[in-house]
Amino acid sequence: MTPSPSVPGSQLGNRLGLTERIFAGPKQRRLLAVVDDGLALVEARLEAELHVTDVLADATTRYLYEAGGKRLRPMLTILTAQWGDGTTEDVVAGACALEITHLGSLYHDDVMDGADTRRGVPSAHAVWGNNIAILTGDLLFSRASQLMSQIGEPAIRLQSNTFERLVLGQMHETVGAQADDDPVEFYLQVLADKTGSLIAAAAQAGVLFSGAPSAYEQPLLEFGEKVGIAFQLLDDVIDLSADADETGKVPGTDLRAGVPTMPFLLLGRATDPASRALTAAIDDGVARIADGADPGILDEPLGRLREHPATVATRRLAADWSRDAVGALAPLPDGPVRDALTRFARVVVDRSH
Repeated sequence: MTPSPSVPGSQLGNRLGLTERIFAGPKQRRLLAVVDDGLALVEARLEAELHVTDVLADATTRYLYEAGGKRLRPMLTILTAQWGDGTTEDVVAGACALEITHLGSLYHDDVMDGADTRRGVPSAHAVWGNNIAILTGDLLFSRASQLMSQIGEPAIRLQSNTFERLVLGQMHETVGAQADDDPVEFYLQVLADKTGSLIAAAAQAGVLFSGAPSAYEQPLLEFGEKVGIAFQLLDDVIDLSADADETGKVPGTDLRAGVPTMPFLLLGRATDPASRALTAAIDDGVARIADGADPGILDEPLGRLREHPATVATRRLAADWSRDAVGALAPLPDGPVRDALTRFARVVVDRSH
């Protein structure tokens, strides 16, 4: 597999259409150039940090990195760092550490979800087995901690707090909602912990490691968490897409693996006979797949869920969280950075149009 190249020119824009949709206008174009330059530094640092002298570990730790990735978290760190001293060495190191943490979480998530593919390639556990995939994730978490320790105590605290939330989110997702939990609210908290916490940390890190005013940290934490929830809700919609090229996964991967997503949870709230029948069909299919049936038995029910009002409602809910994220930016100064963050919050829920 060929290593990913350093981020050139407008590669950031190519990943999510950000060039035209976020960094619009002359001032934003200048900011885009700064962010792209910073991402090139992050990519070069990632390339170096993910080399391991052990031959097996080198292959496994670089596997999903070389498969690609959007680099959303490093982008946020570099962007918010422009409120301080810019893309300092600590900013680059912190951005790398958080991206490596994200990467490590993917290895663990795929094992726990039984996912067959990730980023358009076979998942690591499908190639090396569960044990190696889990240990690879552990290696990546260790490398991220090493990077943060080089920055200092605030970075270590940021990393440990974020990692704790990631683990709690995965733990709660694994156990599932209990009898006294509202399934939708429970799921939103899982998203806040599993996805929102790391995006929030990335936004905070740019301020923390660039010497920007500390008063900016709390609004950015709120922004990042809400954006993370919006991002994952839209991912739940995309997960049902019939276009595997868009998702890099088989459509409905999460539900086939028995992992509830928001469209399914909202479907469960519907009381009409057709919705109840669809819920029962999906539940039955998931149970049969767990017993060894062909995952294709859910193709038709998931096709119906894709067109169901519950999926439309999930898209609306993602838009609501995106608006709340923009609202969290109110205390921050006007200018190109805030404008870019505002557009970013809107783009993450508009990825499938």
